[in-house]
Amino acid sequence: MPLSSIPKSLLTTCVLTTLVFSSVEGYQCVNCSTYTCSTNPQTTCETSQSCFSYKQELRTSGQLLQFFEEKGCSSSSCVPLVLSASLGDNHTFGYKRQCCQDELCNRGELQVPQKFPNPNGIKCPACYNEDDISCEPVLLTCTGAETKCLTVIGQAGPFLAVFAMGCATETACNLKNTRLLNNIKLHTYCVESNGTPQVTSITSSILTGLFLLKVLL
Repeated sequence: MPLSSIPKSLLTTCVLTTLVFSSVEGYQCVNCSTYTCSTNPQTTCETSQSCFSYKQELRTSGQLLQFFEEKGCSSSSCVPLVLSASLGDNHTFGYKRQCCQDELCNRGELQVPQKFPNPNGIKCPACYNEDDISCEPVLLTCTGAETKCLTVIGQAGPFLAVFAMGCATETACNLKNTRLLNNIKLHTYCVESNGTPQVTSITSSILTGLFLLKVLL
């Protein structure tokens, strides 16, 4: 090989090696679940993936009842989502999922939406039951961005895990087979409200829930 061609060949090899190394290495993401997230353990994600982080909180009368957090490498289909709901028996639920593509971009603390004190003029039937699909809803005054009347059916395996109604953000509507809380598979739907739902609309929501439960279980 002529001496003049050696630098060019060496440069080509270096460039190709760098490209291959970069495509394999990707970037670092925090990889943790609930109680390990405080130490920020890391893993390498491919450049075709995203770093993701999500957190969910279920509270009763302001007290934390259930909490779960996870961070790691997500597929390229990672979709951000923020939602909140105020349900019967003073239950509130907040959820946030975010995606990013940069070095350790999911390292920061994630804050789920909190309940706003200001009424928005909407009232929805509300109840919460972990034992049966039957309940006695009461009218709940909605606040903040929770402008939809929500019904939730949760399944744990073939069994009913939770049935709930209340106020929610529009992003909480029409979830199908979404796993939240302790890996409960949730199905949700929403109805519009003119501010003062009648007994007929409450009954309709329960009947719709019964129909969905029959189909899903």
